[in-house]
Amino acid sequence: MIIGRGLIANLFIEEDREDILFFASGVSNSLETRPEEFSREENMVKNAIAENPEKIFVYFSTCSIYDSSKVDSNYVLHKLKMEQIIKKNCKRFLILRVSNAVGKGGNPNLLMNYLVRSVKNNERINVYTKATRNLIDADDIKKITFSMIENKTFNKIVNVAYPQNYTIIEILEIIERFYSIKLELNLIKSGTGYDIDVSDVEYHFTDNDLTNKDSYLCSILQKYYSF
Repeated sequence: MIIGRGLIANLFIEEDREDILFFASGVSNSLETRPEEFSREENMVKNAIAENPEKIFVYFSTCSIYDSSKVDSNYVLHKLKMEQIIKKNCKRFLILRVSNAVGKGGNPNLLMNYLVRSVKNNERINVYTKATRNLIDADDIKKITFSMIENKTFNKIVNVAYPQNYTIIEILEIIERFYSIKLELNLIKSGTGYDIDVSDVEYHFTDNDLTNKDSYLCSILQKYYSF
């Protein structure tokens, strides 16, 4: 059973299972402030738990929880509240805190969608030189999720992220090489980043020879943004 229609939810359409509830809906904008949006997701979570008590509840949360600049934001506090509701009320659950997922489609304002769109339109790009982001291929999120389910890694919160962060400068340098272009950048000495503990999922990237961050991002560009 899948609740959601976005990038993460679509990963599981072809491998949906009756014994698992994949909850990938609700508030996705970290800048959201409208109380009704948070209440909507909370009600959806509570109803899903009540109506599916025997299912394994897989909830997709966010690594933004570790962002010091957002620690007191309505979004982060809401996500932490959802996690607590699930932990308290589900017999079997798996909470996956996901970093910046990159895949087919998704919100046009996601970082990679925005950057590639700017490249296509020959737009000048504002670059926050101190900012870092953790990019992960959506397919790896799917594989890690099923690996944990198969290994019965339940009643646990797991960070699902790439072992290394990228600076925004690094991302743009790789994009330049991939498309063989020269970007027009406006460098701004600002921005933040945060580290993510990936000890629970690092095996996936090591075992599949995905530890070269340049190659990893190039493969993402080839898979989703080749033009």
